[in-house]
Amino acid sequence: MAKSPKPKNTSGPKRPRKVAAYELPTREQLLEALAQQDDIKGKRDLAKVFGIRGDMRRPFKAMLAELEGDGIITRTRKSLRRTAALPHVTVLDIPADADPDALHAFPAQWDLEDGEMPRVAVLVGKDARVVPAPGDRILARIDAGDDVVPTYTAKPMKVLDKPRRSHIGIVRMDNEGARLIPVDRKQKEMRIPLGDLGDARDGDLVEVEVKLSGRLMIPRARVTGVIGNPASEGAISLIAIHNLEIPHKFPTSVLREAEEAREATLKGREDWRDLPLVTIDPPDAKDHDDAVHAAPDPDEKNEGGHIVTVAIADVAAYVRPGTALDREAYLRGNSVYFPDRVVPMLPERISNELCSLKQGEARAALAVRMVLDRNGHKIDHSFHRILMRSAAKLSYQQAQAAFDGNTDDTTGPLLEPILRPLWNAYVAMTKARDRRAPLDLDLPERKIVLDDKGMVADIRIPERLEAHRLIEEMMIAANVAAAETLERKSTELLYRVHDEPSSEKLQSLRDFLGSLDIAVKKSDSVRAADFNGILAQARKAGNVEQVSEMVLRSQAQAEYAPENYGHFGLNLDRYAHFTSPIRRYADLIVHRGLIRALGLGDDGLTDQEATKLSGIGQHISATERRAMLAERETSDRLLAQFLAQRIGARFEGRISGVTRSGLFIRLLETGADGFIPASTLGHDYYRFVEERQAMIGERSGETFTLGDRVTVRLLEAAPVAGTLRFELLSEGVRGNPPTGRPLRKGPSRSFGPKGRRKR
Repeated sequence: MAKSPKPKNTSGPKRPRKVAAYELPTREQLLEALAQQDDIKGKRDLAKVFGIRGDMRRPFKAMLAELEGDGIITRTRKSLRRTAALPHVTVLDIPADADPDALHAFPAQWDLEDGEMPRVAVLVGKDARVVPAPGDRILARIDAGDDVVPTYTAKPMKVLDKPRRSHIGIVRMDNEGARLIPVDRKQKEMRIPLGDLGDARDGDLVEVEVKLSGRLMIPRARVTGVIGNPASEGAISLIAIHNLEIPHKFPTSVLREAEEAREATLKGREDWRDLPLVTIDPPDAKDHDDAVHAAPDPDEKNEGGHIVTVAIADVAAYVRPGTALDREAYLRGNSVYFPDRVVPMLPERISNELCSLKQGEARAALAVRMVLDRNGHKIDHSFHRILMRSAAKLSYQQAQAAFDGNTDDTTGPLLEPILRPLWNAYVAMTKARDRRAPLDLDLPERKIVLDDKGMVADIRIPERLEAHRLIEEMMIAANVAAAETLERKSTELLYRVHDEPSSEKLQSLRDFLGSLDIAVKKSDSVRAADFNGILAQARKAGNVEQVSEMVLRSQAQAEYAPENYGHFGLNLDRYAHFTSPIRRYADLIVHRGLIRALGLGDDGLTDQEATKLSGIGQHISATERRAMLAERETSDRLLAQFLAQRIGARFEGRISGVTRSGLFIRLLETGADGFIPASTLGHDYYRFVEERQAMIGERSGETFTLGDRVTVRLLEAAPVAGTLRFELLSEGVRGNPPTGRPLRKGPSRSFGPKGRRKR
C-alpha cells in the first residue's frame, strides 16, 4: 500500500537557510532566525543554528555586539531577542531641548527589557495641520523604513495634553515619621518611610515615586530628589516652577553665548544718539527695553500733528536664529514673573545689560517713527535700525507728577523739551482711542509685596496713572505699525489675535444680564463697544463688579497665530507684538520679520522659521498660558500662607464664581480666593441656576449671586495647595424659589445652626 504524501507545514515559521560551513551569516539572516524561532533563547542557540564554531566565534560575537549596539537586538541575562518595534500609531514625547528645526521624539511608554528606546525623527511638512514643538506629547503615525535597522520617522496626528509631574510635594515630619503633602490639591497625602526620605528634611519640596505596599496596596512615597525649601529660601514660586516644568536654569552653552556677545556698533545703523528718547517704567524695573519721544510735526500740512517715536531694544542683533540662545528663548517662550523672582526668557547679560536702554549709554534699537494728526490718527510710519542713547530713566510716578506740574530735579529740565510734547501727543492719541472704542474692562490688579524673608508683607492695588496709559497707547500704536508693515511687504508674521466671543458664551451672558434687567442686543455680531455699553449700564445700576466678571468670562483667549482674525478686545483689524522682545519670543519673531522685510541686516527671519510660524505660535501661546497659571498658583499659595495665621477671622468678600459644588469667594482686602461648599450654605437645598449665575434655595428662594458682597469666616488654609475654605456668615437675598423642577420632599438632609449639618 502506497504511503500518503507527508502534508506540508504551511503555518509554522520557516527554518532559516543553513549557511555553508565557516560562512558567517548576514545580519538579515540572524534577525530572521530570532523573529521566527521561539526555541532560540540565547547566543549559544543561535550559534548552533548557523553552525558557528572555531575561528568564526569571534566575528560572530562581534556581529551580535554590533546589532545590540544599534538597538536592533536586546540581551536580558541569558536571553537574546529582537528589539520590540514601534506600532504604526503611537504616543511620542518630544524632549524639551529638541531642536525646533529638526524635531525628534521618544516613545511615551517603553519597556527597558525591549532594548534601548528608539529615537524617532518627527517630520513636519510646510502644509502640516499639526505642528508640534519641543516639550510636546504627540500622537503620531510611524514609518520604520525598509531597512533591517528601523529608521523611525513620525508624522504628527495630534498634540496631546502632556500630564504634569504627578508627584511633587512638601515633606512634613510628625510623630509617626514623615508624610508627603502633595502640591496637586486633587491628590491625597502619603506616608514616606523613614528609609525612603533620602536627604529630605521637614519643609523640603521634593520629587517622589509612588509604590504600593501590603495587601491593601496602600500608596507610599519614596523621595527621589530634593528641589529646595520654599520657606527657608523665601521662594514659594519653586513649587509652581517645578510642578509646571518651567525651565529656570540656563544651560552652560546659553550662558557662554551670552557672555561672548559684544555691544552692537553703528555699522548698518542710523545714528539717533542725539534724539532725547526716555524710558518710563516701574520704579523697581531692572531692564528697560522701550523708550519714547514725541515732538510737534513741523509739516505745515499737518498742523497740530505730532511725531511719536518708539524705540525697542534690538534683541535680534544678539539672539540669532539657530543659536543656543535662540533655542532656549524659544523653549521658554516668555519670561515668568513671580512676587519673589523672575524666570527670564534671556540671560541677564542680554536682558539687563546689552538690551537694556540705560540712561546715557549707547544701545542698539529698532525704532518706529509715527506721524499723527491732531486727532491722533496715524498718517504714516517708518521703521529704522538705530543706535540710541536714553536721555533719562523715569518711573511712572515721576512722569505723572511732572505731567501734573510737580517736577523734581530730574524731571524739571525735561518738562518742556521732552515731557510736555509726550503728554500732548498722548492727549491726541486718546481721541483716536475713544473713537476706536476698545473693550474698557479696567479691573484692578493687586500686587503682593514681600519682606526680606520672602513672606507677604502687604497687598496693594497700584494706582492706575495716565502715565501708564500713555506708554500703553504708544506701544499699541507701534505694534499696529509693525503688523501693517509686514503685511504691506508680504512677509510672514505672527499676529496677536483675539477672537470675538463664541455664540454659546454670548447667550450665557445674555441670560445673566436678563436677570439683572440689563438690555443687550440679540445679534451674535458684537463689537467691543457693545460691551462698553453694557458696562455703562451696570455702573449706573451699581452692579458693575458682577457684570465685569461675566463680561470677562465671555471673552476668548488671546493667542499668537500666522492667520489674522483681528484683535476683538482692542478693536483692531491687525495687531502684532513688537515692543518687548527681551521677554516675549513672539516680539523677537516680529523684529526678525521687519529686518528681513526692510533689508535691515542679515539676521532677519529665515525661510525655515517662516514655514514654521504656525507651530511657533502654538508653542508660545502654550508657554504664555503656563506662565499665567504659574503666576496665579504662586499668588494663591503666598496668600494662603499669609492668611493661615488668621484662621477664624471674619472677612468681607464678593462671590467670584458660582458652580453646582458651591461658591467661590474673593476677599476684598487681599484678593485671595477661597471656596464655600454648597452643603454648608444654609437651611435650605440650594440649586445652581446657570443663567442667573446663582445658587437659589428651593424652599426659601434665598439667593446667592455672582458679584454679591458677603461676610465669611476663614475655616482652613492650605498654603502648599494654595486653597482657602470659608464659612458663609451673610444671609442671601430673598426671592422666588427656582422653577422647572418640583421641590424635594422629606428631610433627606437637615441643618442645625446656619452652615452646619446635624449628624
